[in-house]
Amino acid sequence: MKTRFLSALFLAVSFCFPAVASDALPVQAVASVDLTRYVGTWHEIARYPMFFQRKCIGDVTANYSVMENGKLKVLNRCRTENGEFIEADGSARVVENSQNAKLKVSFFWPFSADYWVIGLDPEYRWALVGNPKRDYLWVLARSKNLSLDDFNAAKAIAQAQGFDVQKLILSEAKSSTP
Repeated sequence: MKTRFLSALFLAVSFCFPAVASDALPVQAVASVDLTRYVGTWHEIARYPMFFQRKCIGDVTANYSVMENGKLKVLNRCRTENGEFIEADGSARVVENSQNAKLKVSFFWPFSADYWVIGLDPEYRWALVGNPKRDYLWVLARSKNLSLDDFNAAKAIAQAQGFDVQKLILSEAKSSTP
């Protein structure tokens, strides 16, 4: 419990500090997200190194479900080196006029962070999530593996949006990704 609290606190505080300005054009979210197709479990394929995920060595998932109040319930989970699972519970609300492509996610009230879907497979097999400051990035997939073509498509979108794809680290070994 203490680990979850400290991780959530650090996450909340980390979003309060501005990132270094970029010469790239502003980050753009996808045109729209169908939340009924987006909810469910996503497997992390790759991510920027994040302090709050430092203990995660595999089986990293994010599960989204709709709550009665219209917000999304967020449950992030991962396996640690000793084989135990740690979880972080949160909620997300849709940013007005974003066609569900921009969310504000909170794991520790009153702090929230931008969660923008910046790339999305038409069949919702994979998603690319980042923020306007470009200080975090995730490649997510519906299955534990993602084809090399799909992974490269996600990376190309990230790179075109000004993200440094060299910073991406792969999650637990994926047989079909590099």
